[in-house]
Formats: sequence, structure tokens, C-alpha cells
Amino acid sequence: MTGSFTTRPELQGTFGAVASTHWLASASGMAVLEAGGNAFDAAVAAGFVLQVVEPHLNGPGGEVPIALYDSRRGEGLEAVEVICGQGVAPAGASIAHYWSEGLELVPGTGLLATVVPGAFDAWMLLLRDHGSLRPAEVLSYAIGYAERGMPLVPPICQKLADVEDLFLEHWPTSAALYLPNGTLPAPGSLFRNPTLAETYKRLLTEGAGGDREAEIEAMRDAWYRGFVAEEIERFCAETEAMDSSGERHRGVLNADDMARWQASKERPVTFDYHGVTFCKGGPWSQGPVLLQQLALLEGFELAAMDPLGPEFVHCVTECAKLAFADREAYYGDPSFVEVPLETLLSRDYADERRTEIGAEASLELRPGEIDGYRPSLDHALLERAVGPDALGGGEPTVQVGGTHPEPRYGAPDGDTCHIDVIDRWGNMVSATPSGGWLQSSPTIPALGFCLNSRAQMFWLEEGLPASLAPGKRPRSTLSVNLALREGKPWMVFGTPGGDYQDQWSLTLALRHLHHGLNLQEAIDAPMFQTDHMPSSFWPRAAALGSLTLEARFEADTIAELAERGHRVEIADLWTLGRLSAAKREDGLIKAAANPRFMQGYAVAR
Repeated sequence: MTGSFTTRPELQGTFGAVASTHWLASASGMAVLEAGGNAFDAAVAAGFVLQVVEPHLNGPGGEVPIALYDSRRGEGLEAVEVICGQGVAPAGASIAHYWSEGLELVPGTGLLATVVPGAFDAWMLLLRDHGSLRPAEVLSYAIGYAERGMPLVPPICQKLADVEDLFLEHWPTSAALYLPNGTLPAPGSLFRNPTLAETYKRLLTEGAGGDREAEIEAMRDAWYRGFVAEEIERFCAETEAMDSSGERHRGVLNADDMARWQASKERPVTFDYHGVTFCKGGPWSQGPVLLQQLALLEGFELAAMDPLGPEFVHCVTECAKLAFADREAYYGDPSFVEVPLETLLSRDYADERRTEIGAEASLELRPGEIDGYRPSLDHALLERAVGPDALGGGEPTVQVGGTHPEPRYGAPDGDTCHIDVIDRWGNMVSATPSGGWLQSSPTIPALGFCLNSRAQMFWLEEGLPASLAPGKRPRSTLSVNLALREGKPWMVFGTPGGDYQDQWSLTLALRHLHHGLNLQEAIDAPMFQTDHMPSSFWPRAAALGSLTLEARFEADTIAELAERGHRVEIADLWTLGRLSAAKREDGLIKAAANPRFMQGYAVAR
């Protein structure tokens, strides 16, 4: 397949590259590199721009995991770090409180669905410890777009159409911002958010006057212990917001919750596969599930398979089913629960689990058995394991059909963004900002943004790895990817997509590594996914045995997969995946981005 037509070239250069889910973020990141900033400065600038230009996919009230390689801090894994920008459940977010509100699931929208917003602190931590520019230099791009306007891409307008009635009837502060004069804006029209611009500028003002590090620390303080935290507490306490349960609820997040939390750093979780060390976040995310899939796939001759053929799709899908069952059974915030990660990523365990994969599709959710642990998935499947025509919750850009609860009180689905950056010094960043999307909860009028709905990933049953508890991180779907090849920094890549993130990212890596597809070819190639696992999003449905493929797969491939027992759904030609990637190899920096939905772009020179 190498050398085949692609939607745009794999970009190559020696100076630097930025790839993201929106061209304005990529261009802003490259402008920072051109101005002398490093990859970390560029990533922060692009991240804040995404909060403005993709408000249906992320926002200032959301969260972000970040994987980075800092060439000044040694070599190999010594230079790799993961920043956890995933906030925790508020002190008032107990299972008993949600039960007292008559809830069996955390709502997918509204103020009860929120946790401490973690993105701001994670970006500031990255800038402080790894960047070189001052906050005003990297924030100027986001402030400019918020103040002077940016063109609305069609998916934003479609999402606004989905929630128009909700905004007009129940969320007036959101209507005031996104539905000027009570009408839907047209694609391509200029959208401004002057209140958000003022929030950014006030943060800069409160941080002004010291050296670079002092500025950043003062801005972090203003966010988590100053005016931002105060406004969030006031809004949550005073607002009864309609949510996906069909009822109105006040939030429990307050200023003390904000003040107690800060982003953290950790060593990556890793797995060595065919000379490549893949680095991921811990089991507070779903990151290790990609590593589990690699461990399982190590026992198959993938290089001998057609990367678009039925054997490859079947093999990858069946391994995904086993790994995601373990995600559901064992993953959770390791500060609260013991996660048997060493066993889950061991080759002995993979060898044992691999025997469960046959020529036919599995229609069961099968976690592995680990001594000392008693996984139970009854909570996930009871009355929620649905037929092949009912996909679980998910993201607006990846919904492909089936039946869904009518989103009368808000669309619980929101998507995510992604950024990859490499600079001329060999620094690398992979970041996946998400949450706080415009449809997650009402806009806070004094700040110009809304809060996240990440708490929907908790369960309201006691004793589970992902059970709700105050101060606990939800087991997020957010995932980042950084890979070393023979100990040297090689590639950063990733995608939005909720439960699909570590399916699509894996497929890109496999096709690139085993089949020689360049980055753009691997991104453009027809994609597939399964909803076999319980969705991480409200209402937490699972479609056991499901397999969704883009219609560009050959008819014979689709037919054989159906004959193997997969419950096949066909998506439109260009609908699955929003991948981007950048790598450093043989003295060149290469980059590529997703053409689907006509937003993602890579820039390199």
C-alpha cells in the first residue's frame, strides 16, 4: 500500500512540526516555534487555542493528559514524563449524595457531572517546568481568537443545533453566548467569546510583575484559589441545571475542592514491542489498554497480514475485546485502588489470555482472572448490554448509527482534541485536551466557559475500581502516546474518540510499524472499531460483538468478518478516527493529520 494516494502528503522538515485537530491550533503552535519557543511552549499555545476554536470538543473547564520527552533531562525513558491534568471528584460527590438525588448513574451532563477542572494547571505545569516563554506570549493566540473571533466549523453548528432547545429552554447563559439573538449561527460565521478573552487577560494581569516562574505560579493561584474558583463555587451553589437525568440539580464543586488539587507528574507506563517502547499514562486513564493489546498481538504474525484484510481486523478486534474487558474490571485511580498492572502487562498473562482468541468473534465480555482479585462486571452489563444496533455513549464525531436515548436534556456526548509537537532540539509532546465542551453544562457567565462532565465515568456502586469517591480521579478515556525506538525519541501520536482512542491509535501504530505505511497513509487508511466494552459515557451501554468499519473496506473483507460472527455495522466513507502524528527519524521531522471532518492539519518545515 506504500506509495498510494493520500489526502495530503506526509510533511517533512528539519525545523519542527505541529499536528492537531484544528488548523488554527497547528498554525499557532508553529508560530511559537518560529518565534524561538520550544515544543512545550508550542503545545501550550495550541492547547489554549483549541479551547477557543473547538468549544464543542474541549474547554478551559476540562482536563488534559500530557506525555513529553525533554531532551535536556537525559536520554531514553529518563527524559519521558507524563503530566496528569485529570481533576478529582469534589468532597461532596459521594455515592450517597447521588443516590439521595434519585440517581443510579452519574448524569452525562450538568453540574453533578463535573470534577475539578484540571487542564489549566497541567498546561501551566508544562510551561513552567519545560517551556521557555512567558505566559502572555503563549496565551496571545487564544486571546486573539476569543476577542477578535474565529470561523465556526460545521460540526460546531451541528452540535449547537442538537442542543438548541436545551439552551433556549433551560441553559440561558449558554444560549446568550452561542445563540446570538436566539438563532443558530451559520458555518463559517465569525464567533467571539469576549468574556473568555477577559478571563485569560485577568489571569495574566494577576500574574504580572515577577519573573517567569512567579508569573505562572500567580496564575495557577488565581485559577485554583482566586477569582476563577470563586466564580465556579458561586455558580454551582446558585444554579439548578437541567441534566441528562431529566431533572435539575445543583453542583457540589466548590472553591475548597479547587484549592486542594493540583496537576501531578509521573513516570510513564511502558511496554517494549518490536524494538519500540510505547509510553502511556497510568490506569487512572485507559492508556495501559493499548499496551495490553500490544502484549496480546505480539503472538501474531501481523506483518504477514493485509493491513486492510479480514484477518488483521479480526485479530486486532479480538485482542481489543480482552484488553478492554480488563480495563472495565481492574482500572481505577491507583491512589484509591490497587490495580494489578504488572500482571496485566506481563507476557505470561498475555500468553494465557491469547488462548481465548479463536477464528470466530467473541460475543462475551471476558476479563482475565488474577489471583487476589474478583472482577465483577454485573454492574456494567446489567440492563446495559444491548444489541448490535445500539452503540454506547461516545463522541459526536464518531457516532455512526444505531439507537440512542433522545438527548432531550443535553447531548451527553462530547469529543476531544489532540496535539503533537516536535521541535528542532528533539523535544516531543503528545496531549489530548478534552472536557468542558459547550454541551456539557451551562456556561458560567462571569468566566465565558462551562465545566466538564468527566464524573459520568464513575459508577454509583460501591467496591468497584471506578466507583465514585470524593477526591478520586475518574477512570478517564483520555490517552496520549509517546514512543521510543531503540531507546531514542521516535514518535508522538493520538486521537480524540473516547473508548476508541486506544483502538484507533493502536491501528495507526501497527500499520506504520509492520506494514510500512507512512504516517499519512496510516491515518487515511480505512478505520474500524468495536463497542464491545461498556461505554465510558452515559448511559454506559455496551454492544457486545459489534464491529464498525468504514465503507471503504472491500466487500469481501466485510463479508468474511460477518461470517466470523462479528455484528458488523458500516460507517460512512470518512468517519472513524481523528488521528494526528509526528515523528523524528533519520534527521527528518515528519508529520500528518486526519482529513476527516476537514479540521485537522499538520504543519512542518
